[in-house]
Amino acid sequence: MSRKTKESEHNLPTLADVATRAGVSTATVSRCLNSPDQVQESTRDRVMTAVQELGYSPNFGARALAARRTNTIGAIIPTMENAIFARAIQAFQEELHASGVTLLVSSSSYRAEIEEEQIRTLVARGADALLLIGHDRSPAIYQFLENRGIPVLISWAYDPEVARLSIGFDNRRAMAGLATEVLRQGHQQIGIISADCVGNDRARARVDGVHDAMRAQGLDPATAHLIETHYSIENGARAMRRLMDLTPRPTAVICGNDVLAVGAVQMARELGLAVPGDVSITGFDDIELARVVDPPLTTVHVPHRDMGRQAARLLVDMVAGHPASESVLLETNLCLRGTLAPPPV
Repeated sequence: MSRKTKESEHNLPTLADVATRAGVSTATVSRCLNSPDQVQESTRDRVMTAVQELGYSPNFGARALAARRTNTIGAIIPTMENAIFARAIQAFQEELHASGVTLLVSSSSYRAEIEEEQIRTLVARGADALLLIGHDRSPAIYQFLENRGIPVLISWAYDPEVARLSIGFDNRRAMAGLATEVLRQGHQQIGIISADCVGNDRARARVDGVHDAMRAQGLDPATAHLIETHYSIENGARAMRRLMDLTPRPTAVICGNDVLAVGAVQMARELGLAVPGDVSITGFDDIELARVVDPPLTTVHVPHRDMGRQAARLLVDMVAGHPASESVLLETNLCLRGTLAPPPV
């Protein structure tokens, strides 16, 4: 370390400097910073004024070493390119902030090898716990986390057959409910645009939900034309074009999320097809895009913000040594809007 760096560190204000400026003890300053609700307002204001005037910043590394915690929680989401995860992660961050916890976010681009690298990196950087999306990943990475005592919470998925703690919704049942409504309208020629099902239990469950609804109505699921692609408006449009080239072409296209569905609506318009007059299109998630597209999208509403808030509370409790005893099932609901109608006669 250079002499200049040592001198700079020596000149940094200390906890004792803040205490002297505010006319209180160092213990009071510490309480003010860590448990402000335990300090009288007038004392707290005096201490925080001293903090601001001196430019004091707590030694985070020393505090984390002493407490064996960093007060950070990591979240790895599949993508930041669209709004699918934004609302829940925002609520997650807000709730963590209220608990004095910092959020570190990474994006895996739906690639398992990148997600595993990010998991190891977040653990190496001292993340106290992790929020992960869906159950699909190698047993080795779960073992890695268990060996290091890192609490993990799975979100966006609820599977009673999996013992791992999760908070989310039943993707299969939710999509089956939507598909049942599509079939009730009289549709029998069905197209499905989905994310890649390999390594994505949410996408796989949603496709299974469509098949469940078809079987319940006496239809053969094998007659549903499935196209798997990456989540984007452009890919949804390309998949829609392929479906509309089929003979007979589907009268209803059920999409794995709203982003794909918006792309499908745009392509239908480019092809001169009326939605829902010539073809019905549905989505999943009920992000803001679903309401502003013309016509508004029939979709499944997912309680994103509630999921984010509850996930934060669960993880904070897990870090504190009070894990939940069972997974949390959140309810979805069907949003019937302008893109679903009976098939053309």
